[in-house]
Amino acid sequence: MSLDLSVFARSYAQARAQFLQAAAAAGLAVTSHLHPLRGREGEPLALDVALAGPARAAKLLIVSSAVHGVEGFCGSAVQVHALRHAQWLAGVGQDVAVLVLHAINPWGFSHLRRVTHENVDLNRNFQDFSLPLPSNPGYGAVHDMLLPPEWPPTPALQARLAEFIATHGLKALQAAVSSGQYEFADGLFFGGHAPTWSNQTLRQVLREHTAGAQHIAWVDLHTGLGPTGHGERIYAGDVNDAASLARAQAWWGGGGRTPITRSDDGSSASAELTGTLRSCADEELAHAQSTRVTLEFGTVAPMQVLQALRAEQWLQLHPGAPEAVATPIKQAMRAAFYVDEDEWKQQVLTQALEALAQGLAGLRSAPAMM
Repeated sequence: MSLDLSVFARSYAQARAQFLQAAAAAGLAVTSHLHPLRGREGEPLALDVALAGPARAAKLLIVSSAVHGVEGFCGSAVQVHALRHAQWLAGVGQDVAVLVLHAINPWGFSHLRRVTHENVDLNRNFQDFSLPLPSNPGYGAVHDMLLPPEWPPTPALQARLAEFIATHGLKALQAAVSSGQYEFADGLFFGGHAPTWSNQTLRQVLREHTAGAQHIAWVDLHTGLGPTGHGERIYAGDVNDAASLARAQAWWGGGGRTPITRSDDGSSASAELTGTLRSCADEELAHAQSTRVTLEFGTVAPMQVLQALRAEQWLQLHPGAPEAVATPIKQAMRAAFYVDEDEWKQQVLTQALEALAQGLAGLRSAPAMM
């Protein structure tokens, strides 16, 4: 299959238009769950859902994008490319279907933010909020270093952060910052105090479209971690489910590739997280045998990503910042999660389309359940 780099959009509005056009050209109906707010260009926002194949297929592949909004440039491009090329859908049949979830966090995608309009990291929001929320004292130790009262940070504050890294290591900083926190509502990687719109809407979609499935494969597309252009395949199932892990390794870890990584054992570029999409899938897909992977594409160096996140969060806390300050911050945020270069785009499409094909092949090989 030749690669069509035009699938990479310049904005959420263009990405959504391309997705809707590709779905229509493929003869697929789309259900649009409209967001209550508007986008950066005043455009409507939605979690758009396209289904290829029978509505109650026994075997279902889910392909999702933009859980972390600004990361949707990558995920949307993969979804559009797949829908534009009918041969990819050749694996869809009587008992196999593909459910494409475009822009689970459309507000963040449009506004070039990872978080939702509630300032919540959606991939830390899948908690049981009737129970005590996880504690992350490590984040509290660095919160004021990450989000100073002025931007750019003073040399003294930058020196404090550098000293923290020198003392504890970059991995410790990553764990403290990215694992999720529920105390600082104005901070980074805030998991929220209630289910967000995206959380609730996603659950609704899963209940509507997966009820008849016996086997479910899920590829969730992300960017921002790891070597530039490398698509790390991170296990997104229950780490105590040996059969699920074995299936993931067999479906996505073969062919001479690095085996499936895990955030709980240190083999992944990702820290161990809390309140992730995995919890949602465990709950909403409990009726089926599910096999899930996060496909994470590297962009730029970790400290460059962190710097972009810090600056962008500072900007949200200082909406009166002059345009000369705000514009470079937004540009850096986009660049941290979307490498606008042909080589990177080709790497993304090659690896992602392979992973989707492997997910379909794995499903076809799964035995019927009685």
